[in-house]
Amino acid sequence: MIFADIPPLIVLAGSIGILLVLILGLKIHAFLSLLIVAIGFGVTAGMDPLAAIDSVRNGIGGTLGYVATVVGLGAMFGALLEASGGIQNLAKAMVARSGSRGTQWALALVGFLVSIPVFLDVALIILAPLLYGLAHRTGKMVVYFGLPLLAGMMVTHTMVPPTPGPIAVADLLNADLAWVIMIGVIAGLPAMIIAGPLYTPLALRWIGEYGDHHAPPPADGEVSPADMDMEPAEGALEAGALAATLAIILPLVLILSGATAKYWLPDGGLRTLLEFLGHPFSALIVATLAAYYFFGIRKRIARLDLARIMTRSLEPAGVVVVITGAGGAFKQILIDSGMGADLASAVGGQGVPIVVFAFIVSAIIRVAQGSATVAMITGAGLTAPVVEATEAAGTVYSDPQLALVVIAIASGSSVLSHVNDSGFWLVSRYLGMSEAQTLKTLTVMTTIVGLVGFAMVLAMWWLVF
Repeated sequence: MIFADIPPLIVLAGSIGILLVLILGLKIHAFLSLLIVAIGFGVTAGMDPLAAIDSVRNGIGGTLGYVATVVGLGAMFGALLEASGGIQNLAKAMVARSGSRGTQWALALVGFLVSIPVFLDVALIILAPLLYGLAHRTGKMVVYFGLPLLAGMMVTHTMVPPTPGPIAVADLLNADLAWVIMIGVIAGLPAMIIAGPLYTPLALRWIGEYGDHHAPPPADGEVSPADMDMEPAEGALEAGALAATLAIILPLVLILSGATAKYWLPDGGLRTLLEFLGHPFSALIVATLAAYYFFGIRKRIARLDLARIMTRSLEPAGVVVVITGAGGAFKQILIDSGMGADLASAVGGQGVPIVVFAFIVSAIIRVAQGSATVAMITGAGLTAPVVEATEAAGTVYSDPQLALVVIAIASGSSVLSHVNDSGFWLVSRYLGMSEAQTLKTLTVMTTIVGLVGFAMVLAMWWLVF
């Protein structure tokens, strides 16, 4: 075993380094890079090459059976809400009712809600006309409205299932999804408030609120005057907003009800029904069918068009799924090679709480390669063996504690969005900012989200659990 005399934390750092070289230096896709590092790690650690391949296969298979289903259903659900205009109706109605002083708070809440079923970059694109309309009517910078929206989006993108990232991390760590949702919301709301409505005035002073940066739409003709109209139609807009809100919270309510039924209902009957409907598979199937009917059939969208919308939604979801599978392979290699136990001993010997280890690992990967999703999945793949080895040694983590580890990883994956993050350039373009201005706004905002979220995790870890 080549690694026998090398401290496990050094081995971990070397593995992360090689992974980053493959992704950043050689521009190899994260899925293939994770597989290469996993197999190479296993063989170098002394595993038989065929045993390493079996370990990778078992890791991928054990992960994808759950994650592929949940991520696929979530993608379809979000696509139906997007295509029907439900997301736009929700945003416009909330902004219209908030008043001028509450617009930023309303937008932060809109971002928090819409990024649960819809990918962050897609949500920004479909809500960009709303931001342009507000800027046009008020004479303020687009970033005045965009930054609170993005803060809400970033929180649920990384912390609240059924968004794909936290779903994948929860599965890799065998964390209870209901607890992840609850703790993600508890940690995420303060992060959203501080990074969004509270930080935005400071950010505007920093970049010059009254400069020449009142951004137009990205290109002429992309946004029509009708797109920028914020006035609700006679009850229809608010009805659509209410329907979209109910649709978004439906799977969350089902999952939470199913998870808590055992605490307040006797065996059988209603408890069995709630637990069945509260399983993520059932909850998302119900939510997707409801969206299909109310946001598709009832809106007279042709069934063939609905089928195409749902099929297209699986394309970006597929990327998340295969990367998650590779993360599961890396996790399994660490366990089967024995390195997970060594890492657990090293982390425990240094007195490092598992939530701190999880946050640091995912933050390093996030800053180095840019993608929050890759950082979450890789961080979970490295943290899960430590959790399992620690539990095998006699320290058993409760469901709330495992959920806190998930949110620690999510917080680390949120920090320091910068030039190696595709989202950095999307925000720069749509909010009409230079690279320097985007660093002063988006980069700081994402870092606040990550640090406040992690502070909430530490508080709950030490004070509550």
